Amino acid sequence: MGENMKFENNKNAVLNTNKQVPFFTFPCLSEIHFIKHGFSTRLGGISTGIYESMNLGFGNGDAAENVMENYNRISGSIGFKPENIVTTDQVHNTEIRVATVRDKGKGIIKKRDYKGIDGLITQEAGIVLATYYADCVPLYFVDRKNHAIGLSHSGWRGTVKRMGKATVKAMTQHFGTDPEDVVALVGPSICRDCYEVSEDVAEAFQNEFTEIQLKDILSDNGNGKYQLNLWEANRHIFLDTGIKPENIHISRVCTSCNSGLLFSHRASKGKRGTLAAFLMLEEQN
Repeated sequence: MGENMKFENNKNAVLNTNKQVPFFTFPCLSEIHFIKHGFSTRLGGISTGIYESMNLGFGNGDAAENVMENYNRISGSIGFKPENIVTTDQVHNTEIRVATVRDKGKGIIKKRDYKGIDGLITQEAGIVLATYYADCVPLYFVDRKNHAIGLSHSGWRGTVKRMGKATVKAMTQHFGTDPEDVVALVGPSICRDCYEVSEDVAEAFQNEFTEIQLKDILSDNGNGKYQLNLWEANRHIFLDTGIKPENIHISRVCTSCNSGLLFSHRASKGKRGTLAAFLMLEEQN
């Protein structure tokens, strides 16, 4: 581990190191008894080179057998089977798929038969939703009343398009979710201080958010560059969607600040592996 990986004072995220493979959990989700969740680190796998060591991305140049062994390891540590995972293919849009038992294993042990999906929702127990990261924002959703879950990928494009709202809307449509019953989390991702963006990206946010909201989201560096706070942008989207303020949580773990522990596209200049977020409804006895 690098010297800057200290989480003792972060009450929003817990780095579990007592398993074969370390992974993050989040207290706001750990207290919900009917789900299991986790977020991978770059530790505990067998991949080498720029993918060292827990790379969970097929198709990025790493050997497929290494990635599969990494899935076996992280699945064993968090507590599910790799054949129960359903994956996204992520194209930075806001398309949501309702995952069913027929989708189990797609993207892991069999091919996906769908494209253009950045978010997954389900109300079926035993299905492990998985989305992928290396700076972009993982969004976790749990409907505590109707026992439904959602997991979505939201980079800057997805955030401008309000992926968080799209996910809750899909949960409402398919499961009867009331936003007031939702617990929402912004997972590990790039922080404001590490995320400088150009004028065109800033303008996209200026066109989408109110002047008051922008005070939390954008700061002008004065040279045609801006610092962008995706954590705050997604918090405002959650609020606008109707999620209660007390049910909104931000992990406050930055992928770029902690690039020795987490893959970061920016910190590595694109030479990196892939992290994954996992969320499932547990089988009830």
